[in-house]
Order: sequence, then structure tokens, then C-alpha cells
Amino acid sequence: MRQREPEGPPPAPAVQKLRIRYAKRGRLRFSSTRDFQRALERALRRADVPMAFSAGFHPHPKISYANAAATGTASEAEYVEISVTERLDPGAVREALDAALPVGLDVLEVVEAAPGALADRLQASEWVIALRGMPLAHVREAADTFWGETRVEVTRVLKTGPRTFDARAAVVEVTVDTADSEVILAGVVPAECAILRLVVRHTTPAVRPDDVLTALRVVAGLEPPTPPLVIRLAQGPLQEGSVRVADPLAANESGAGD
Repeated sequence: MRQREPEGPPPAPAVQKLRIRYAKRGRLRFSSTRDFQRALERALRRADVPMAFSAGFHPHPKISYANAAATGTASEAEYVEISVTERLDPGAVREALDAALPVGLDVLEVVEAAPGALADRLQASEWVIALRGMPLAHVREAADTFWGETRVEVTRVLKTGPRTFDARAAVVEVTVDTADSEVILAGVVPAECAILRLVVRHTTPAVRPDDVLTALRVVAGLEPPTPPLVIRLAQGPLQEGSVRVADPLAANESGAGD
């Protein structure tokens, strides 16, 4: 029996891949990954971007999402890749998409993709956790206690059920300070907060900021009186011999795994 094939001509081939960095700010930090996917697909249509599509009976635009932050988490460093059927000016795409997306989902940078998978370059994240109503000295003492441990086990419920894992080994830097302009720029942090800064290596399972907060409660009894505000400032290659998270879109940046 002859296999049924889709009607019409095959989709136009992709001739260019673009990598996009965007931010989730203000109230839009509560948008889910699926919310952003719908918003981006609408924005691509409004901006008249010539998207490449998959073949088959149910073609879909060639869009690849990488390591999105959790719902409720603000971010200055979210990434997505798109494939297009015409060569485009990345700067023009950035302006068109930023204008087509709602304020708070802000397109910060668009570049032509370098060789290799974007996901392989996202090796670590820099986070800030704003702890409202917490004395700075108390937060520093808790962070020092956590840093002095070699292993701190926490339990989180995953799709497969409860899982206990080490929340300490993935943390390569932890510092405590007060809020500054870089953090306030994300639009959710008042200046009087104590700020916990983390650089966390991406592992399986991923160690998230809430896992580190759980670990701080376990080892030091740190209990924020109000829900903390969490922002990802950067994600990318973790440079060998340092705790710097490099720009994953920069062609001349290389991490430990490159």
C-alpha cells in the first residue's frame, strides 16, 4: 500500500539560523514558557519574519527554546533560536520582534548562530535572590554556613516523584550585598533588599534558586518573611578557572566545555 504523503510543495529550506536573547521583566515574569511561545509565534507573524517550517502533515515553525527560567522568575538572559528562509539583518529582526512583543518580554539581542548547539553553551547561570525584610548580617552568616558545607541535600518533587540531591556542589559562587542599579533594572527589586548572588553550574537535576533557599533553611535556619524575588542576570559558558558566566552569543567566548 502506498504511503500517504502531504499535498503541495515541500517547505522552503532554512538558509539562516538566528539566536535571540530576551528578558522577562515586571509582571511578565509570571508568564510561562508556553505563554512566551505563543507570544513569540504571534510576534514573528506580525513582524513578517520568513520562518522555516518542518515538513509533514502538521508543519510547525522551526523554533528551539533553551533552558527557560521558571514561571515567576524574572530574567535578563533567556534564549531562543529561529530558522528562516531568507537571509536577514539581525539588528532589524531585533527591532521588529521587540516592537511586536508586549512590554516586559523584551528582545535584547539577535545574532546569526555560530556553529554548535546553543544549549551546549548554556553551562551556568548567575542569579540574584532579593530577600525583603532580612537583615544583611543574617543572610551573610547563612551564606557563609552554606558555603562551608561540602554537601547539602534537599528534596524536590519532580515529574517522576520526590528526588533528593545535593544543592551545594553545583554552586560555584555565593555572595551577599544590597540591591544595586543592575538588579533594580529588572523592574522587580526595591533598593532596601538584601541580595543573595549565586553562580550555579547547570546539572541534572538542575539546582534552582529555590533549592539553594531550601538548603539555607536546612543548614542555617534562614526563613524569609516574604516570598523572595528571583532574577537570572546571565547564563552561558562558565569559564575555566573563574566564576564568570560568559556571553553565549559572542563568537569569541569559550567555556570549559567548548
